[in-house]
Amino acid sequence: MSDPDHTNTDGVVNMKPLVFILATANFMIGMGAFVIIGILNPIAADLSLTTSEAGALMTSYAFAYAILSPVLVSATGRIGRRRVLTFALLIFAGAAALSAAAPNILVLHGARILAAVGAGMVTPVAAAVIAGLAPPDRQARALAAIFFGLSLAQVLGVPAGSWLAYTFGWRMAFWTVVALTVPTALGIWLVVPAGLKFAPVTLADLGQALRTPVQMITVSFTGFFLGTLYILFTYVAPLLTESMGLGRDGITITLAIAGVGAIFGTLLGGQLTDRIGPIRTLTILCIAQIVMLPFFSYLPVPFWVLLAVVVVWNTFGWSMMPPQQVRLISLSPTTASVLLALNAAAIYVGSAVGSAIGGWVISVWGLNALGFAASLAMVSALGILFLGEAMRRANP
Repeated sequence: MSDPDHTNTDGVVNMKPLVFILATANFMIGMGAFVIIGILNPIAADLSLTTSEAGALMTSYAFAYAILSPVLVSATGRIGRRRVLTFALLIFAGAAALSAAAPNILVLHGARILAAVGAGMVTPVAAAVIAGLAPPDRQARALAAIFFGLSLAQVLGVPAGSWLAYTFGWRMAFWTVVALTVPTALGIWLVVPAGLKFAPVTLADLGQALRTPVQMITVSFTGFFLGTLYILFTYVAPLLTESMGLGRDGITITLAIAGVGAIFGTLLGGQLTDRIGPIRTLTILCIAQIVMLPFFSYLPVPFWVLLAVVVVWNTFGWSMMPPQQVRLISLSPTTASVLLALNAAAIYVGSAVGSAIGGWVISVWGLNALGFAASLAMVSALGILFLGEAMRRANP
């Protein structure tokens, strides 16, 4: 394929198409990764699994992502970003096809691990590209714009996948991911400039980051924060079915409303960070979660009340990523892609641990205990935030 010219007359990269295609790539990653949340019940019914066994599909994906993403990003640090992103999306599409055709839970776990291989290179590399090209005073908003794709996956991709699963079977949700990811990979090839590289990162850079306490504590906040959310979010469909009697349409509407909150949150996170800084923004978000999460232990409530709380809850949940990414980039701008890969890994470590904790909470206290458990866990995330900031000040 020929390499298109995506620069203006001054030789500056045209950011609008670049941001759009990278946000689209993140949308596909978000839909393919988190569609499991909305289709747990159909998968469990079809493959004769318990809710916790079906939820373990998130866990296997998450741990694979967490282990492989930093290694793969570091190992491919000298390769052009266009090639890495295109290849990674094609792997992701192949994994979705394997998921759709999986005859049993073992093959489905294997497909999810392969999906993590592709996803583990897309999100952190996309973030590094934007962080390297965006003006410093608009960096948070630029990162929020491409992270918007993951948020949009919550408002469109996950509920659409849920509706498809309940209507046509869970396999159709994965075939839809295949059908949308392949043209996205082509778009990456056509839009991302050929040979786009920044300061090369290596496995040695990864090792250095892993040995730097302040960097690892800062990264770990992502895992604590999102792990807390996934104590509840992984099992939100079974919770709403048991406590409020919701079926396909009710769950789809609730997930769509959650996605609206995710969109608001991503935009709000970028705006707040540019105005009041990442630490103040993250502190506000933690406190908001501590206050709101217990609500989900008091279900049932009127449906409109549920939707109102869900949109606010997701707004304050998805505001986290832009300030956290800015915080990480400021720690080590020259190895930002490694820290962003570790941050992306922490997302999935958190979701895996949170899913596992949520499954344990269900087995001991039942679904309605999830809200209280998640609120208590968020206190630890706030503590990690303050610890990381104290370490940064002590070692400027």
